[in-house]
Amino acid sequence: MRVSRRRLLRAGAAGAAGIAAAGCERAVSGAAAFLGQRVPDRVALSDGDAPDASFHLLQRAGMGPWPGEAEEVRALGTADWVEEQVHPDGIEDLACELRARRFESLHHAAGDAFEFKRAVIVRELARATLLRAVYSRRRLRETMVAFWTDHLNVDVGKGACAWLKPSDDRDVVRPRALGSFRALLRASALSPAMLVYLDGKENRVRAPGERPNENYARELLELHTLGVHGGYTQGDVVEAARCLSGWHLREGKEWKRGTVEFRRGDHDDGEKRVLGKRIPAGAGEEDLDLLLGILCAHPATARFVAWKVCRRLVADDPPAGLVDRAAAEFRATDLSIAALLRAVLLSGEFAAARGTKVKRPFHFVVSALRALGADTHAEPPLLDFLSRMGQAPFQHPTPDGYPEEPEPWMGTLLWRWNLALALPAGRFPGVRVDIPSLAEACGGAGTVRSPADLAPLLLGRRATAPERAAVEKHSPQGFGAGTNRFAEGLGLLLASPAFQRC
Repeated sequence: MRVSRRRLLRAGAAGAAGIAAAGCERAVSGAAAFLGQRVPDRVALSDGDAPDASFHLLQRAGMGPWPGEAEEVRALGTADWVEEQVHPDGIEDLACELRARRFESLHHAAGDAFEFKRAVIVRELARATLLRAVYSRRRLRETMVAFWTDHLNVDVGKGACAWLKPSDDRDVVRPRALGSFRALLRASALSPAMLVYLDGKENRVRAPGERPNENYARELLELHTLGVHGGYTQGDVVEAARCLSGWHLREGKEWKRGTVEFRRGDHDDGEKRVLGKRIPAGAGEEDLDLLLGILCAHPATARFVAWKVCRRLVADDPPAGLVDRAAAEFRATDLSIAALLRAVLLSGEFAAARGTKVKRPFHFVVSALRALGADTHAEPPLLDFLSRMGQAPFQHPTPDGYPEEPEPWMGTLLWRWNLALALPAGRFPGVRVDIPSLAEACGGAGTVRSPADLAPLLLGRRATAPERAAVEKHSPQGFGAGTNRFAEGLGLLLASPAFQRC
C-alpha cells in the first residue's frame, strides 16, 4: 500500500496522541489499521493444488504472507520484489514502527540501559522483535535479522548481555543485515554484547609469551567465517586471538560505561601468521582489520556463509550446485549480502523447494499471526509460548544459534497445536483476530462455506480431500457469524502438517 505524506502525518499524530493517553495499545492498533495494517477488503484465493511462487517466496523470505500480500508480490514479480526488499530504507514502515518503537528500554546507548531491570529489557526486546517480524513490510530484512541473530548469536542470559543486546540488535545487526558481510562482522567483533558473550573483553596480553583468551577467536573462525571444515588449525586460532587482544569494554562504575576502546598495553603487538598470511608487528588496533581481511578473502568464508543462507532459505541439505553459484557471486561482489540473496532467491532450486522445510517455532508463530491478519502487541503470554516451544528470542545459550534442522523442535509440537486452536477462536490473551471479516474478504458466504475453503489463505493451495474431511468433521457447513466450530476448523488447518512446513 502506498501512503501519502498527508496520511503519514495524520497517522503519526493519531499514534502520538494515543501513546500519550491511557489505552495506548488500542490507539496504536487503530493508527496501524488506518495505515493499511489490517485485513484488506478483498483477498483473491488461489485455486491451485500447490503453493505458487509468490506464496512460496513470502513463506521463506518473509516468514509467511499477510492476507492479500501474495497478490501484491504476484503483481510485482519475484525479481522486482526481491530488488525492492534488498533496499529496505525505501519501504515505508510507519505502521510497524508505531507498534515496535514504544519500548523505552530499547532506545538507550549500551551504558545507559543498565537503568532498567534485566527482566524488563529481555521482555521488551523480545516483544519488539516479534512485532517487527509480524508487521514489518521490510520482510526480507526481518528474515535476515533472524538469520544473523543466529549466526552471530548472543545469549542474554550471560553476564551483562541482557543490557547490551538491544544496542547490538539496533546498531550492529539491523543496519547491516542486507549490506556488507565484512562490515557486519567488524561491527559484531566490537559490539559490547559480543565482547561480553564470547569473552573478548578478557583477551589481554600484557607480557611476552602470555597466552591470549581464545574464546571469541575460535568462534570467529568456526562459526562466523570459515566454518568447522574451513581449513584452519589450532595455531590459527591462537594467532587470531593474539590479533584480537587489547579491546576493552568500560564496565561497572567506569566513566562512559559501555564504551569499547583499544588499549595497546593489553595487545600482543608482535608478528602473527594466520592461514599462512603474515601480519606485521606494530600494527596495533589495525590487527583487527588485517585479520578480518584475511578471513573474508578466504574462499571458505564465502562458501560457508552461502551454505548457511541456502540452508535457511532453500533446504536443510542445500544443493551443492546452488551453494557453489551463490558462494561465487558472494565473493565476486566483495561479500555483498544483497547479491548473495539475489543469487539464492532467484534460483531454480529455490523455486523448486516448496513445502520442504519445517518451520521453527518463531517462524510458526509469526506465520500464524500473519495468516490470520492478527492484531497483537506481543504481550507476555505469546512470549511464554515461544519459550515453551524452545525458541525464546535471544536465549540460545551456545554460540551456534538456534538449530536449523527440524528434529530438535519435534518435542514441542503440542504447544503449536494449542496455539493453533486458540488463535482463530479468540481464546489467546492479547491477540485479536476477526474471522468474519477474513472470511468476508475471501468471498463471503457465497464462497466460504467451510473452514477448508480458507486453506488457500493459510496453505497457499486448495485443501486436499483428507484435509477437507478432517476439518469438516469438526466444523459445520455454512459460515455464520464466526462460530466457534468454524474457528476450530481454521485452528485445525493451522495445526496441520502442511502449515508446519514452508
